Amino acid sequence: MSKIIRIGTRDSELALWQATTVQQKIEDLGFDTILVPIKSTGDQVLDKPLYELGITGIFTKTLDVALLKGQIDIAVHSMKDVPTQLPQGIVQTAVLERAVTSDILVHKGVSFLQSENSATIATGSLRRKAQWLHKYPHHKVADLRGNVNSRLLKLIENDWNGAIFAQAGLERIKLLPKDAISLDWMIPAPAQGAMLIVALEKDAFSREVTQKLNHKDSEITTTIEREFLRALEGGCTAPIGALANIKDQSVHFIGTVFSLDGKQKVDIEKTIPVKSAKGFGEICAQEVLSNGGDKLMESIRNENSTLH
Repeated sequence: MSKIIRIGTRDSELALWQATTVQQKIEDLGFDTILVPIKSTGDQVLDKPLYELGITGIFTKTLDVALLKGQIDIAVHSMKDVPTQLPQGIVQTAVLERAVTSDILVHKGVSFLQSENSATIATGSLRRKAQWLHKYPHHKVADLRGNVNSRLLKLIENDWNGAIFAQAGLERIKLLPKDAISLDWMIPAPAQGAMLIVALEKDAFSREVTQKLNHKDSEITTTIEREFLRALEGGCTAPIGALANIKDQSVHFIGTVFSLDGKQKVDIEKTIPVKSAKGFGEICAQEVLSNGGDKLMESIRNENSTLH
């Protein structure tokens, strides 16, 4: 007799959408499931920027604990929130087919983009902040935390000109404004737009079931991006962007690391055959480090240590 698979998820609208999507796919395969919503530390502590909390996996840690305690069988995450090193005993079982990877600007009118006057954009992401300031050095960036719904509400309530979101998140819960601007120049977070399923290594049943949902190309591209992030020692404390795409049996990769103020950057762009993809992210990271990225990362670490 097959067991009921308990699906752990954060309790935000977006996280529940993701978990429900996975639930439907598992049930379509003929297995029984139940959703187990859990509030994460990242959702509870909203008065500090993520990088000041100094924790990697702030949105995933609560679900990791629930998995290890046997309260749930699998957990569904936005892959970009997941640390590159999973806790001992927990393994990646599936990357679902990836959605759009772009960042977008939700705004109250765009005339400020052509103006030399100061404007204020909101985001809780160091990566988005650094890339925005690189392009618009005369703007200010305000910190914005919370789930997607509360961030949209804060944008309405404050006198900011706009706020940056992942397009996939707003599309999934049908909150994408028609006039939102795609920031096609902004390099996304590693694994942005991808959903990840994890399970206990010893749970052969849950692993076998969820592996059926794995999308190979999405697994390859997100693995490269996360290798790049891990080799740069980024986590959520450095402005690191990475994007890999597969086309015609080739992987095209672009990766970057910025200084916290957005003034400096070191980037890389490379294409290789898909069959050579193993370890490609780390190779690209090492090239970035040897081209000045090591000094940039060192200065970021020093700045972060003074923040804490």
